[in-house]
Amino acid sequence: MSRPLIGITTSDRKSHLAWWFDWFAVWRHGGKPLRLSPSRHQPDHLDGLIIGGGDDIQAHLYGGEVQLDVRLDPARDELELALLERFIPLHTPVLGICRGAQLINVHLGGTLDPDIYTTHEGLKRRRTVLPRKTVDIVGASKLHRLLGVTWCRVNSLHHQAVYGAGRGIEIVARDRDGLVQGIESREHEFLIGVQWHPEWLIFNRPQQRLIRALVTASRRHARKRPLSAQDG
Repeated sequence: MSRPLIGITTSDRKSHLAWWFDWFAVWRHGGKPLRLSPSRHQPDHLDGLIIGGGDDIQAHLYGGEVQLDVRLDPARDELELALLERFIPLHTPVLGICRGAQLINVHLGGTLDPDIYTTHEGLKRRRTVLPRKTVDIVGASKLHRLLGVTWCRVNSLHHQAVYGAGRGIEIVARDRDGLVQGIESREHEFLIGVQWHPEWLIFNRPQQRLIRALVTASRRHARKRPLSAQDG
């Protein structure tokens, strides 16, 4: 069959280089990437969905305190929450990356740590696309099964993080500072969020297994649609 159509959410101002990594991550594993942003026409269907990284999430969406000197994108928040509202009930495979993991949790009623460097005194500041942070993964979790490892080294580009888990959400990975790094749903076959950016780790086998697993799940999901609704 044709490549499964996988939407990837971005801001309207995302750089071409960053989008190339998103595009390549999905394409190399057999998916058909489609950029979704507030100014773009939304598709009639998707076989899979990636909620990508980006700006902070508005504090009122999770009952947090407004933070100064942070960049927000209300139009993107609205778009992504609408996409989750639409596609989660259809059991469309969903992967949240960085901000995307946080947004999945917020959509399901969870809360966020608005600034890990304020709430965790003495926390070492890490902001790098290179794998410099160690993450431990809960055994027997879906994330453990997909990555094939109990710990991994990942990159770190965030200052917000998941705090209280949303409805049906399990915390399945933490870094060595105790911060949440991975979540998954107990109620859906593939609804997973990671705090890092696997799309930037193109030579890292466990991270590529995660992207490949999303494409594979999306292909299975596409087979369930009527033939008249599938792309040729």
